[in-house]
Amino acid sequence: MADSSFDVVSKIDRMELDNAINQAIREIDTRFDFKNTGAKIELSGDKLAIEADTEERAKATLDVVKDKLIKRGVSLKHLDAGEPQLSGKIYKIACTMKEGISTENAKKIAKFLRDEGPKSIKTQIQGDELRVTSKSRDDLQEAIEQIKNGKFEFAVQFVNFR
Repeated sequence: MADSSFDVVSKIDRMELDNAINQAIREIDTRFDFKNTGAKIELSGDKLAIEADTEERAKATLDVVKDKLIKRGVSLKHLDAGEPQLSGKIYKIACTMKEGISTENAKKIAKFLRDEGPKSIKTQIQGDELRVTSKSRDDLQEAIEQIKNGKFEFAVQFVNFR
């Protein structure tokens, strides 16, 4: 019988990210407490820029963005937000969207599975993903549960379960 496998990845659903940002922009435009505060949200590629007249409004705008990301099912572990920086008269928060599993993080997951997981599991790093194989599908499902319960500082998803 052939080995079963799945891939551990860290990817952002771009449509959900765009929807969350658009909802946040709409909420900022319509909420009374954001009137005349110069609050703006702009997404370009993997960069998210937040601007406002005061540091508190910039942080509140970031909270609205986080709330919308959660509601759309995008993990906050993808969002790497900096501190508000004063630029002229405007406070700016530069955020980056993290995607992909780095080699060090893939090694962490592989070591975690070697130490904690079922013994029949083999791991293999393939670029920015990690392939996990085993003869037993039950062992693979147990490995998925252990990875979900493991406290990693990056978001993980599981694809290509065969």
